[in-house]
Amino acid sequence: MITGIDHVQVAAPPGCEDAARAFYGGLLRLAELAKPEALAARGGVWFACGAQQLHVGVQQEFTPATKAHPALRVSDADALERLVEQLQAAGHLATADVPAGGGPRVHVRDPFGNRLELCVPATAP
Repeated sequence: MITGIDHVQVAAPPGCEDAARAFYGGLLRLAELAKPEALAARGGVWFACGAQQLHVGVQQEFTPATKAHPALRVSDADALERLVEQLQAAGHLATADVPAGGGPRVHVRDPFGNRLELCVPATAP
């Protein structure tokens, strides 16, 4: 029986590791995880994201995901606002909206063009 999500993977082109570390590790402040030795040669980078993981995997014939996306939970609206400011200062356009019945959220593209959602749960302060 399924009990939850272990990880989400986004694709990136070969040679993506430094840009992935700068964006996901530097800007989004996700902690990098060591990849198992058997998988390290494939490239890419893994990050902790709460109790789950976000994997940036290398895809030889890469096309960014412009609709499908992971939604990463942010602790509160103030933290989201600060994060948006940092993203925009680094050249990443963040488009904000508040869905009906939900908390604030923004959509942003990673360095490879993949769509990400950063959201605050409706019950967060």
